Amino acid sequence: MKIALGSDERTAVTDAVADDLYRRGHEVVPVDHPADQPLDWVDVGHAVGRLVAAGEVDFGVLFCWTGTGASIAANKVAGVRAALCTDAPTAAGARRWNDANVLVMSLRLTTPPLAAEMLDAWFATGADPAEASAVARLESDGR
Repeated sequence: MKIALGSDERTAVTDAVADDLYRRGHEVVPVDHPADQPLDWVDVGHAVGRLVAAGEVDFGVLFCWTGTGASIAANKVAGVRAALCTDAPTAAGARRWNDANVLVMSLRLTTPPLAAEMLDAWFATGADPAEASAVARLESDGR
């Protein structure tokens, strides 16, 4: 699979997740930071979201300090279903019930072992076909 990986800062957990994704055999598409102009959480969330929505990658993995801002930014891109997850059961539920296509994690709360557990759950879980009509309604304006 092709996975977009973005964060507004590089940390031990982002490096561990990149290494983990490579070890799993995925092609990682980094959302890079130009040396003289770092991306903020809005930019990185939009960038990962655009890659996912355009079908250039299969999934996105995204980070910011709390994970909240990056998930909000990614979800502004039509077709993106970014889920802020704090544990493996939540990551599995996001895939199963919401057909989430971007896994968002907090740099503040997530350790490398916890991130690996969430990735295990994310990749082991598919979308529940019974939820397809609910997921399709996410593309509407809510009326």
